[in-house]
Amino acid sequence: MKNPFASSRRTLTYAIAASLTLASTASLAQSTTGSIFGQVAAASGTSVQIKSNTGIARTVTVDDRGRYVATELPLGVYTVSLLRNGAVVDTRDNINLHVGAGTEVSFNEAAAKNLGAVNVTANAAPPIDVTSVDSRTVITSKQLAQLPLLRSAEAIAQLAPGVVNNSGGYTGPTGQSLVSFGGSAASENAYYINGFNVTETQRGMGGLTLPYGAIEQEEIYTGGYSAQYGRSDGGVINMVGKRGSNEWHAGAQVLWEPDFARANGTNTYYTNGLPNSPIAGNLYDPSSKNHQWTRTYDAYVGGPLIKDKLFLFLAGETSTQDGTTVNSVSNAQPYVRYNNTLPKWYGKLDWNITDSNILELTGASNREQTQGTIYSYNYNTLQPGHVIADADRIKTGGDLYTAKFTSYITDNLTLSALYGKMRLDNYDVPGGYDGSLTYLTGIQYQNPALNGGIPVSNNQVVKSLYNPNRHNQGNNLRIDLTYQLGQHTISAGIDNQNASAIDQGSQASGPGYYWQYAYTTTPTAALIPSLGVGAPANYPDGASGYYAIKNVNSSIASVRSAQRAQYVEDKWQVTDRWLLSLGLRNDQFTNYNADSQPFIRQTRPQWAPRLGFSWDVFGDASLKVYGNVGRYYLGMPLNPALNAAGAYVSTQQYYTYGGIAADGTPTGVTAFSNAVSSNNTYGILPDPRTVTASNLKSEYQDEFILGFTKAIDNQWVYGAKFTRRILRNVIDDYCDVQTIENKAAALGYTVNATNSCYLINPGRENIFTVIDANGSYRSVPLTNAEMGFPQMKRKYYALETFLEHPFDGKWYGKVDYVFSRSYGDTEGQLRSDIQQTASSTSIDWDFPALMSSSNGAQSNDHTHQFKLFGYYSITPQWLVSGTVQLASGNPRNCLGYYGPDQTDPDGYGSFYHWCGGQPSPPGTHRLPWFKQVDVGVTYLPPVPAGRLALSLNVFNLFNSQAILNAYPYYQISPGTPDPLYGSAVTRQQPRYVRLTATYDY
Repeated sequence: MKNPFASSRRTLTYAIAASLTLASTASLAQSTTGSIFGQVAAASGTSVQIKSNTGIARTVTVDDRGRYVATELPLGVYTVSLLRNGAVVDTRDNINLHVGAGTEVSFNEAAAKNLGAVNVTANAAPPIDVTSVDSRTVITSKQLAQLPLLRSAEAIAQLAPGVVNNSGGYTGPTGQSLVSFGGSAASENAYYINGFNVTETQRGMGGLTLPYGAIEQEEIYTGGYSAQYGRSDGGVINMVGKRGSNEWHAGAQVLWEPDFARANGTNTYYTNGLPNSPIAGNLYDPSSKNHQWTRTYDAYVGGPLIKDKLFLFLAGETSTQDGTTVNSVSNAQPYVRYNNTLPKWYGKLDWNITDSNILELTGASNREQTQGTIYSYNYNTLQPGHVIADADRIKTGGDLYTAKFTSYITDNLTLSALYGKMRLDNYDVPGGYDGSLTYLTGIQYQNPALNGGIPVSNNQVVKSLYNPNRHNQGNNLRIDLTYQLGQHTISAGIDNQNASAIDQGSQASGPGYYWQYAYTTTPTAALIPSLGVGAPANYPDGASGYYAIKNVNSSIASVRSAQRAQYVEDKWQVTDRWLLSLGLRNDQFTNYNADSQPFIRQTRPQWAPRLGFSWDVFGDASLKVYGNVGRYYLGMPLNPALNAAGAYVSTQQYYTYGGIAADGTPTGVTAFSNAVSSNNTYGILPDPRTVTASNLKSEYQDEFILGFTKAIDNQWVYGAKFTRRILRNVIDDYCDVQTIENKAAALGYTVNATNSCYLINPGRENIFTVIDANGSYRSVPLTNAEMGFPQMKRKYYALETFLEHPFDGKWYGKVDYVFSRSYGDTEGQLRSDIQQTASSTSIDWDFPALMSSSNGAQSNDHTHQFKLFGYYSITPQWLVSGTVQLASGNPRNCLGYYGPDQTDPDGYGSFYHWCGGQPSPPGTHRLPWFKQVDVGVTYLPPVPAGRLALSLNVFNLFNSQAILNAYPYYQISPGTPDPLYGSAVTRQQPRYVRLTATYDY
């Protein structure tokens, strides 16, 4: 029997989607569109007309069960009318769509008879979206205007449960701090703008983002998305930009973050003794002397060029940051006065060619330009001195241009095609470069007997040189076909992406090398026996333990990749209450080296099934139970083509020295090693057939989700969800070539040459291809046990609960809590604890000793996470808002020399999971809780026309400056403590204030 309370329950839940949307339709993930569906009394001659505020009009039929659906609708405000024999009998107005979500608009015929012409106007929002099987949060432009948030896509994403700021201090193309989803690495996320993939392709570090005021909605996926999309095993940030409508609107905004209202940072001090030549006692980094002030100008205009036909929206933003930074005592750029400019723009043209054909053109740009002046600095008096040089002129970020065509071929068949191009620049040219000087590092470890206890340096501030043409570029083609066949919504399509990294890499400045000073308390012991680096005491001037390292680095190349995918998906409305989503995706990846030769061909089928369900328990969208099981493949970034598959040089040669020249370079040097490399990186481009294990598989992850969402009445919504993620496969580099050579010899092969490192699947058997003395290719299999590794593991589970009060005209609020664990012996593509940026070629898995005691809590693990945010309208003129984030601390690792005897078997120094001769698994120690409270107040004064708003936001109200990443290295040599161990590498930003004036007309 039909639920007699269905109608009343549906009415009570209409306001829910004015708050954050927690689920979406599986067939529209990361899209720019939404859908409208509903139930009516089935009768002959019944249809539904859907018309937007931009003039788009569609009429769809009602099936014999009284259901209708209209998919692929551009975001906007819609009027939905029930037609009987062509005449309007009932109407719903002001229906706002959410990106990727299904909005229910049903008609109750009995109510229509009783009320005459029922007309539901403003605030008529849909109930819980029962057409979804995934996990997502949607933040609308109205909410962005109310909440105190940093102006970045990543800051918005942190409103979603389980999303945290990354622990490695990683930043995106224009300096924005990146985020971690569900314990994954910060490089494993995907970014979209208006359906176009804008993820940075070289390392996967962030992507292009929109001007803050141009964001119509931001969709944050935390799991379970459609087979239409892939290439992520972290999360997805999808930004949908605003578009013009049939009314002209314009506005402007001015923001100011004054330096006088910014709290001082916290200084960093040596925590574990002092270096031999301290510069300012125990002071290492005087962050309290940093200053910054920011001015931002934002403007937009949008409206019809031809009413109901052609629409334009333009937005521009420029932000200027001026300030001073005092770097650490070991930095070659001690004091910098800088000027950063961050220009952004966005433009969109929408053309309703006919009611059945739509063309959308999008352009966007997001850049950062940095320049400045470098000064000397007296760390004892904390005062700047003379000018050393101009800082590097740096330009990052880039542009994108896309075109999307949508054709509603019939009421049941929709075709969409999207093509776009993107370019990201990495321009970095020294402002004042003296090539005759040699870069120095570690000068605090100079022999004090040779420098009088005061480190000697020079004015070389440039460590690396880059090609001015350095940039990344890519294109993306998507073709999607959707067909409504009875109770089935069937989708199929392709998703093809090409990416290139042009002139990437760098070379050492000056004479082509730089000097690094170092010290050991055991000078009679060989430093790295496996590489032939002996004991300093066996050479002149080495008995004191002081030595220097000549570092040679060179790697500039262009590489590319091709990624292809096909999918098919059926969204099957089994009954009025049960929906099944059945999807299958096939991904293929090909990567090319600097000679355009493929070294990875993963073109055989890589099936990624996506299975989900949604159960509308009472049939009135007041309680939804949902679940999802899916596999997600991640294409390898371009970075490994530049190192493991590239001809790069990275060598070190060790010297004793008897003096220090006036320019800080060592004199009277005696080499006690050849030019060595723990990774055999001597500048030889490897044969592409030997770079990877011949049985190499792509990185992929399996995910399991089960949850529910419940609307109590029109006042509250609550829910819970359990998530389980298991990383099944990962790609990293393996550098233990001796083990490969030994196995080859056991098989009877005389190996002529081996690579520096090989790309493998850790935790599995890998089959290596080597070249024997006759030039023939030979296969050398190594089991995981023969390689000496543990089983590869990264697992994540989370229990999420939330309670939400939808906006009722007075206030909105949401609180959620996540209990989670991210554990195993790999973080994935990165190593956040050591801030390593070499995606898919991390220090993990290079040698067995590096993975000893590696199993534990991973870097982005936060056991407890609390989030609370909302706003309250005190009066029509005054509104207060706030966000609170509390998270238990992530691991603080201790890395030292290997084993109880504290040796260095692989030449990596203090990088092993051993601390003072004791095993030190990740998670043995923890950092303090992260606590962030941001508040805001807005005043809306009456004005003759338009709308004026004046706002004051205070970020980090209580000025918590928790350590987010701690220096992990326990010693600089066996028995020699590292003075920085446990000190802050990155901290929470100090408190600061933002003043804002906004005018909309």
